[in-house]
Amino acid sequence: MADSAHPAPGAAAPAPPRVLTVAGSDSGGGAGIQADLKTMLALGVHGMSVVTAVTAQNSLGVQGYWELPAEAVRAQFRSVVDDIGLQAVKTGMLASAVLAGTVSDLLAGLDVPVVVDPVGVSKHGDALLAADAVATVRERLLPLATVATPNLHEVAQLTGVRVEDESGMRKAAEAVLALGPRWVLVKGGHLPGRASDLLSDGAQEHWFHAERYDNRHTHGTGCTLASAVAAELAKGQDVPGAVAAAKEYVTGAIRAGFPLGSGIGPVDHAWRQRR
Repeated sequence: MADSAHPAPGAAAPAPPRVLTVAGSDSGGGAGIQADLKTMLALGVHGMSVVTAVTAQNSLGVQGYWELPAEAVRAQFRSVVDDIGLQAVKTGMLASAVLAGTVSDLLAGLDVPVVVDPVGVSKHGDALLAADAVATVRERLLPLATVATPNLHEVAQLTGVRVEDESGMRKAAEAVLALGPRWVLVKGGHLPGRASDLLSDGAQEHWFHAERYDNRHTHGTGCTLASAVAAELAKGQDVPGAVAAAKEYVTGAIRAGFPLGSGIGPVDHAWRQRR
């Protein structure tokens, strides 16, 4: 007798959980939509995409980006959501105030977990969010988030709170939670020492620590972590469980990151398959 994981010959396999990423394209394949879809595949969910912007990007940085029209973003979203449906959504690069507002309006009608990665700058320091869009992300997008996943630079951009050491991460979490997300995962990867992240909903907190690997090839870390959280939520994990599983996955991907081009290479989304 066939089970649900191994259907009878000729029978259609059940659809895996579906996750939508709303983000920019990384032509180098290390971050953005490309990283999101690779992560989702590695974690056993079906990834779908709404492209907000196209970047010319490689291991050395972002040479340029071009936003898509708001109507193109709306059409992609409605096309996927109205026909296929979804169990979670993740947002990344939104580029402009218009697109951030458009995406906020679209997400307001959903009843699924929303993971907001408030992308402000690239790994190389290139701006990926217009200055006038920060307020839109702060006031309209973050209140919709089940989990927000800012790094310390993005915490400062959104709240003005600057973290110098691990002890300051609790204050950072409080500042971001005041903007409305249900949970915040403050990523401490830019601090020296062990790689520590703080997950909090204001009432409870969970610390996630990992060894810091001597590997400069970490392009796509933030996109990968947020997508992994969304994938695990789509599979039915609660928020702390989803973040724990995502942290384990991204730590392995960082450890296995490989050189590509002349600059910073990507994390390895297929590290489990290569073991």
